[in-house]
Amino acid sequence: MTDQSEYVPPKIWTWDKESGGRFANINRPVAGPTHDKDLPIGLHPLQLYSLGTPNGVKVTVMLEELLAAGHGGAEYDAWLINIGEGDQFSSGFVGANPNSKIPALVDRSGAEPIRVFESGAILIYLAEKFGAFLPTDSAKRAETLSWLMWQMGSTPFLGGGFGHFYAYAPTKQEYPINRYAMEVKRQMDVLDRRLAESEYLGGADYSIADMAVWPWYGALAKGLVYDAGEFLQVQDYKHVQRWTDQIAARPAVKRGRMVNRVTGDPASQLHERHDASDFDLRTQDKIAPEPAE
Repeated sequence: MTDQSEYVPPKIWTWDKESGGRFANINRPVAGPTHDKDLPIGLHPLQLYSLGTPNGVKVTVMLEELLAAGHGGAEYDAWLINIGEGDQFSSGFVGANPNSKIPALVDRSGAEPIRVFESGAILIYLAEKFGAFLPTDSAKRAETLSWLMWQMGSTPFLGGGFGHFYAYAPTKQEYPINRYAMEVKRQMDVLDRRLAESEYLGGADYSIADMAVWPWYGALAKGLVYDAGEFLQVQDYKHVQRWTDQIAARPAVKRGRMVNRVTGDPASQLHERHDASDFDLRTQDKIAPEPAE
């Protein structure tokens, strides 16, 4: 262990805006809105307010899979919430999600709007609403929901733990990086062992469990998050690699991954989605500008 000066916590914690690393400008110790702004409303029953992060991708993949399966009622408008600019702290967004985290869904298909927040809750809500991607058999349903909840409980150690200290923290520290690297590799081993015995996480059928886990751990398996593929030796998890490739090849997954995406190749981005034709007939207000020469 390298020698590091020991941090002694003060008797009373105070907010230091300069100590939060890359996301210090949007982190704060209080909830509630910072400004008044209503959320836009499109023409479809389902209104999604999100960003193409792994948590946002879960829901856009689900919606595109529902449409691909013939559920026309799953047509949706996807509005971009730029968390780097603080859009999640508008009064409208806080009304849809008091936790100020993407994604948030508002279902306007009934007499009164229904808000749903937290990505796992949205996946369950949509699965139950359309009767798809969540088994009705008790044992299969329990297995699927268990893996969905595994993702919800495990990923904070990947993102807020390993990702923060390895990629975003103001200083690199051996102890937290080692601690969370060990945990992430354990999680990948959990997945690899499950996928060695089952085609998908819930069993033989593709489900919301796969849609929840894939955006995080599939990206990790391909070295696409935190530039940590070599560090974590992700290629060793052969069954996770097989599953990752299998899901990535699905047309609905390819479309879902594009929606509300603002990073990477401009051809892979669709900032807002209001109609299925947007994937083919994209206008400049819906995609990233071409980089300057």
